[in-house]
Amino acid sequence: MELNLIQKVTVFSLPVLFAITLHEAAHGYAALRFGDRTAQMLGRISLNPLRHIDLVGTIIVPLSILLISKLSGGAGILFGWAKPVPVNFNQLRRPKQDMLWVAAAGPGANLLMALIWAGMTKVALAIPGSPLAIPLALMGAAGIFINAVLMALNLIPLPPLDGGRIAVSLLPPRLAYAMARIEPYGLFILLGLMFLGILGMLMWPLIQAIITLSAFLFGLDPIKLLALIQIVLN
Repeated sequence: MELNLIQKVTVFSLPVLFAITLHEAAHGYAALRFGDRTAQMLGRISLNPLRHIDLVGTIIVPLSILLISKLSGGAGILFGWAKPVPVNFNQLRRPKQDMLWVAAAGPGANLLMALIWAGMTKVALAIPGSPLAIPLALMGAAGIFINAVLMALNLIPLPPLDGGRIAVSLLPPRLAYAMARIEPYGLFILLGLMFLGILGMLMWPLIQAIITLSAFLFGLDPIKLLALIQIVLN
């Protein structure tokens, strides 16, 4: 089974939209819980994706990756970004300690969404006679994969990624300050890791673990789930 471009866009659109936007909303909610009302005052603690969409990162980049991967016959890792939720860390009650929870909220939201999509995949596979079974199963597989990718990517301990902020929160002050100074160069380091093929090696074990966990918790066959993911990626 091979999906055409329109089918791939349809299968990935909702998972990508919610994976990116709810990741950002989770940061804003966590910041509010720990004392920073910046995101709340700007209306960014919302489940409405329109409040978080970035034209380039949420729409153009993911669609371009889908188009290029389809035309080239390869399977690229789909990714994108939303408008970052503003967080004033100085407004947190304990800035260094609370930074950990604010940063971890985004990847945590992605893990939760991966499990929700796994539940939908389970329901879809339980109704094989329905015309919606295959589309919903494929969308569920896409949802598991894209959230696993975003969680794994953001947990890399490199500022300005969430993993970098978690590391800054946990490290002793001198090391935390040294790591924080890397932030202006973080994107370039990330691109370098990607072109060298190291980024995928760092991410894949966690991606596999999330897929395996999703399958285990909902009684899905891991091999069948990976086959569904392969279909949506090809």
